[in-house]
Formats: sequence, C-alpha cells, structure tokens
Amino acid sequence: MHPQQRASFLLAAVAAAALSLAGCAAGTPAGSASPAPSASTAAPSPEPSIVPAATSSPVPQGPEAFTFADGRLSFAYPAGWSVKHEQVSASPAVETATVLDASGKEQIAVYYSQVGDATAGNVSRNIIETDPVPGLIGASVPTPSSSFFIDRADGVVTYRMGLTPGSPVSPDGQVQYGLVRIGDRILTADVLFDEPRFEGPEAAQTWYWSAEGRALKSVLMSFSYH
Repeated sequence: MHPQQRASFLLAAVAAAALSLAGCAAGTPAGSASPAPSASTAAPSPEPSIVPAATSSPVPQGPEAFTFADGRLSFAYPAGWSVKHEQVSASPAVETATVLDASGKEQIAVYYSQVGDATAGNVSRNIIETDPVPGLIGASVPTPSSSFFIDRADGVVTYRMGLTPGSPVSPDGQVQYGLVRIGDRILTADVLFDEPRFEGPEAAQTWYWSAEGRALKSVLMSFSYH
C-alpha cells in the first residue's frame, strides 16, 4: 500500500484508535510497548518452502539522513535521493515517509505510528536474503531484519522486500506475520514493487545484487533507533 493510501485510511481511523490507546496507556509503564495490533483470523499456513538465506556483509549507509518527529527513529539514503514526509496525526502519532530515488520514483514506503493493524493468510514463503539491522538491535525483539522473499498464495507470486520482525520464516519453518514494534509504536518499511516484477527467482536475485537492489537494501539496513 502506498503512503497516500495509508494516510487516507489512517485519518479515518485515528479517532477510534486514540480512544483505544488512551485506555491502554493508563496501565502501561513509560517506554513499554503498547498491546500488539489486532490481526485477522487466518487458517493455518501450509508448510512453507524455504531457501536458505544468503547473509551478506553490511551495506554502506548513504550520506543523507532523515529523522522522524520523535527524534528517535532515523534512516539514511543515497545522495541525490529524497524523502517525502507526512505527519498524518500528532496524537496518536501517525507518520509516513516515502523514499524517492534520483529520478523521483517512489522506492520505499515507511509507516511509523501508534496505530496499526496486521493481517495474515495462507502463503508459502521462500527467503532470498535476510539480515538483522544493526541499528535496531535491542530496540525490538526479535531484532528487525532487512528481508527479500517470495510469497506464493492461490497461484499468485509476490516479491517482497522490507523490514520484518526477525526472520520472515521462523526456525521451525513457520511463515511469520506481524509488524515491527519499536517502543510504543509500530514500524513498516516496504520496497514498492510494480507487479509482476520479476520473471523468476533467478531474475530476482540478479536484480537484488544490482546497483538498485543494493541501494534499496542500504536504506533498510541503515534504520536506527535511539
């Protein structure tokens, strides 16, 4: 979902979410995470097909930096790229940021908010690569990762790249759903792919190791929380 679509939905939901958050805040110690966002009921996922993740060395961060309004979450991006930021709501906090490349193309959608909703479904997932983000170690459990993977559901193949709460597939082989929880907020950061994006897994891996793929990973790997 693009930031503009998220913003439209969130503006309608902010009032109801604020009441829910106010009720939770009364019994929540400062600095602790609020209750997890609601998730839709889903049938058990089929046994996923797993490709071992090829962990690479850290990618150099870009020279430019962006910090959200709370002053705690930030990320870096390449020179010549830009960030379009929107403060959808101040209370509860709802922010979106869109990372654009040098040509002005929207490349990454970031959502950082006290309002969130997660969904789940039946998918088979293949991991192409997943790496823990150094700047988020200790900020969330499990440590968020920069991940590139393939979801297959009902005959539809979807390539996804973004931040995940830990590995996209658990050690016991179960597909992981959920949002990255940072402090009292949730965070999503997703590369915006036009589907169909790749002809197959080999083409996806070739792109991932290209200049564009590495630049996008450099942004995801640069997230930091203080």
